[in-house]
Amino acid sequence: MSASATTATTYPLDDSALLARVQATEGEGREILDAATREVIGRVPVQTVADMDAAIARAKAAQPAWEALGHEERSALLVKAADAIDANAEGLARLLSREQGKPLNGPNARFEVGACSAWLRTNAATVLEPQVLVDDETLHAELVYKAAGVVGAISPWNWPMMISIWQIGPSLRMGNTVVIKPSSNTPLSVLAMVSVMNDVLPADVLIGVSGPGSIGGHLAAHPDVAKVMFTGSTEVGRKIIEASAGNLARLTLELGGNDAGIVLPGTDAAAIAQDLFWGAFINTGQTCAAMKRLYVHDSVYDDVVGALAEIAASVPMGNGLDEDNVLGPLQNKDQFDIVAGLVEDAKAHGGRVVTGGEAAPELGELFYRATIVADVTDGVALVDEEQFGPVLPVIRYSDVDDAFARANAADVGLGASVWSSDPAEAAQYATRMQSGTVWINSHGGLHPMVPFGGIKSSGYGMEFGVEGLKSVAVPQVVSGPGRKA
Repeated sequence: MSASATTATTYPLDDSALLARVQATEGEGREILDAATREVIGRVPVQTVADMDAAIARAKAAQPAWEALGHEERSALLVKAADAIDANAEGLARLLSREQGKPLNGPNARFEVGACSAWLRTNAATVLEPQVLVDDETLHAELVYKAAGVVGAISPWNWPMMISIWQIGPSLRMGNTVVIKPSSNTPLSVLAMVSVMNDVLPADVLIGVSGPGSIGGHLAAHPDVAKVMFTGSTEVGRKIIEASAGNLARLTLELGGNDAGIVLPGTDAAAIAQDLFWGAFINTGQTCAAMKRLYVHDSVYDDVVGALAEIAASVPMGNGLDEDNVLGPLQNKDQFDIVAGLVEDAKAHGGRVVTGGEAAPELGELFYRATIVADVTDGVALVDEEQFGPVLPVIRYSDVDDAFARANAADVGLGASVWSSDPAEAAQYATRMQSGTVWINSHGGLHPMVPFGGIKSSGYGMEFGVEGLKSVAVPQVVSGPGRKA
């Protein structure tokens, strides 16, 4: 749709109306199930390589005119797109809750939709000025940033709308057009958001294409795609790199993490327990930069384990549309099986389940109780591998240097955190962590102006803020005569 479509649209649209906009014709497409009830929500169109080629061609044709609008007009349209998301926030949140499983309340569905609007507004307001490199009698040289062209965006199922906006917002702001391929597990909510944004954006500036993973690989490999943004597993990230090699597309990859937290000696367990818990269990643990393993000093180990277990046992879990719940199901059966298998393996290797440690079939097929596992250590799969679910292993340590060495031994490095009753002490230790971001007395919090990205096998490239705008543009040096003496 183009901007003219707004005149025929009455907002707000509820989740049923949003679904009607994007789902396949009756009898066609692929069924999408409610993560909590396993009932059919709707049917998503199954598009093909030919459909992807057509979308890329349309985006390529639309890109020069979009870039020519200039930063001011593009930014104004991004603000209008944010307004459209806000106007339909409740319908989008309800569709997201059903498809992904996350509850409406807490740091979940309504929070995610609000973040989409906030990130778009920040993208619109962020200033990227030319950088003067040399300005003297002999030379004036500036570094400027121009649109790359067509951006291929491939988004995941855990924060499907928000991470899509992390890809879409800066790309559009810098004058690129975007073809986005949402996860096959959560396509409807992303397509609905794109549909709402396209009520105000020019035609073909933003195009959503749904289909199997193979069309995502085709998007990355397409010769008319100048930039690829991907958030997902390290395994798939490597495939994206291989697919993009032929066209030398620029890449931003936010890949898997196994984030470590370290609680320093003498820390007040009660003071940090709530923040520790949500650092690990936000979105029911299905977050790349959630805390996946927690190293705790002997002096406070029992207190921290007890405080976390008490919270885990009391936090309401259930259907996301119930206003009381703040934890939901695993989004899909594959992930449920991974989580359950890792807990069983930890038990077999001496892990002590303090709370949880089992499915919750009375809530639904994909629910797994919030779980704290104590008395495990490195070498156990639950510690060494990313569980991506509502389970936290707590590892005892005695020597601080050893704890940092063990935390850094992983081949991933997305985020990490250091916890102490003395924040200044924690700050002194923070730079010892091998990760793209280190938080002090919190974990996982993101800000649209603070760059975010991983190291090692957690990927490369920065998102957010000025650095995020640069990452979806191509640099150009403009060099000319200097000032005359």
